[in-house]
Amino acid sequence: MSKFDARLFVIAVACVFSLALAQDAVEEENSYEAWAAEFEASLEPEQDSISLLDGQINLAIPDDYFFLNAEDARNVLTEAWGNPPGSSAIGMIYPATMSLLDYESWAVILTYDDDGYVSDKEAAKINYDKLLKDMQKDSEASNKRREELGYATVDLLGWAAEPHYEADSHKLYWAKELSFDDDPEHTLNYNVRVLGRKGVLNLNAVASMSQLPEIEASMPDIIALAEFTPGYTYADYKKGEDKRASYGLTGLIVGTTIAAKAGLFAKLGALLLAFKKVIVIAVVAIGGFFSRLFKRNSTQV
Repeated sequence: MSKFDARLFVIAVACVFSLALAQDAVEEENSYEAWAAEFEASLEPEQDSISLLDGQINLAIPDDYFFLNAEDARNVLTEAWGNPPGSSAIGMIYPATMSLLDYESWAVILTYDDDGYVSDKEAAKINYDKLLKDMQKDSEASNKRREELGYATVDLLGWAAEPHYEADSHKLYWAKELSFDDDPEHTLNYNVRVLGRKGVLNLNAVASMSQLPEIEASMPDIIALAEFTPGYTYADYKKGEDKRASYGLTGLIVGTTIAAKAGLFAKLGALLLAFKKVIVIAVVAIGGFFSRLFKRNSTQV
């Protein structure tokens, strides 16, 4: 075979290989689109008045948001966003204008801690700058252990929104800016805690930092839509009769309700939603076939 013929042979093989790859990519994309359509059709988004936990909590979902029940929320977290099973989510709220399969989608995950009544007496005394420094030290110590176990590191860079407690409504909210494994796109973790007579309703949104303005604009509406019903409100607490949590507002922010000194994310499998925003970036495939076909070790902090 001449050198010219050899070059033609190599070119022909390369063309065949490229065509095969292109065909595989098209088939994968078609398969994903079919799955996506079927998956979205399986969800049952709700609006208006939603009752949770046997009537303890009421959600008033407006027209510009949707609510998914616990089963649908967990399916989104595991099947669509690639998180491990075992989430304690009791629901999910997301903007009605977007699909949960969109790359830029975000949602608020609802969970509940039944640790009892959380005292807010320390609200005016908390030094949030000092608290942040303490949390960052804990994060550094946790990262050393995470690296030993082969998990991604999680760095707490600072407050994206400094903690604020609304004494009248007994709602605490704050946002953290996080970095996963030195990823250039930082992650936003927005937290809301609604205090009740017997426990705390947790609302957590995770997105990219670039979405902070959008989420900050949405949060007042989301914070307002969740309320404990009469008999279960913070004011209904009966001293000496009702269970009382062993921590206060600082514990809610640091995460001792989740696991003492365990890091930033634990127990709430829903918070692994953060990895959706990190992993998707690294899994861009041929022809814009993004995001939903990834596998990665779960994060237990």
